[in-house]
Amino acid sequence: MANIEKLEKMAAQVRRDIVRMVHGAASGHPGGSLGCADYMVALFFEIMEHNSQTFDMDGKNQDLFFLSNGHIAPVWYSVLARSGYFEVAELATLRQLNSRLQGHPTTAEHLPGIRMASGSLGQGLSVGIGAAETKKLNGDNKLVFTLHGDGELQEGQIWEAAMYAAHNKIDNLISAIDYNKQQIDGATDDVLSLGDLKAKWLAFGWDVLELDKGNDMTQMVAALNQAKTRTGKGKPVMILMKTEMGAGIDFMEGTHKWHGKAPNDNELAKALAQVPETMGDY
Repeated sequence: MANIEKLEKMAAQVRRDIVRMVHGAASGHPGGSLGCADYMVALFFEIMEHNSQTFDMDGKNQDLFFLSNGHIAPVWYSVLARSGYFEVAELATLRQLNSRLQGHPTTAEHLPGIRMASGSLGQGLSVGIGAAETKKLNGDNKLVFTLHGDGELQEGQIWEAAMYAAHNKIDNLISAIDYNKQQIDGATDDVLSLGDLKAKWLAFGWDVLELDKGNDMTQMVAALNQAKTRTGKGKPVMILMKTEMGAGIDFMEGTHKWHGKAPNDNELAKALAQVPETMGDY
């Protein structure tokens, strides 16, 4: 049974990592990273079967994760480091010259945990489907997880991939959408309305779960566990998780303005005062 308190403490530390990393680089994407901290911590520390000490690009007999909305790299880098894929101290090199922690994840840097370059939105679902189908062909019963931004759903490739996954019964795939209703230029409803997402994914042949509180660790763990029980039944699984952009830092919450903006010194201090240090800062 999940130790929710321990996971919440890790999520708090990850949020500290995020704002410190983006502040240190004077650039980056804190909003979506903060909003997805609970999902990423639940996934890597409770749900996925993976081993940081045996990482390779094939990932045979391990669950795989692909970050499609690659601009929220800070949250992934923090979780990877805290999971033991590389030293936590390396988080201080985000976006620095010759750093392995580029602004968007890249395979060219050979950073453990990264199996695809991402940042060009819309591509991660196709990659995840390919990996899931490969596992089926190889008799590997482990799962593939992907994460997407809601604004990313404005990319046509997502819907081509969605059709393919349903048609080919890719039922070892669990995808999630960071449904915060914000994107770089404003609210998704203002930029390009997404309509009824649940109805759309159902119409495309997916099994759909809705999570009303994507920043509640108890509900997040429960939703991911429920999603696992729905695999192997002929349909890919989608989790629509409603989150707050900037979750955990009150002045960053609920606005697109922190999509890609670094906090200054005073804002960093205010942010860190709201989030306890629980696992030790880098």
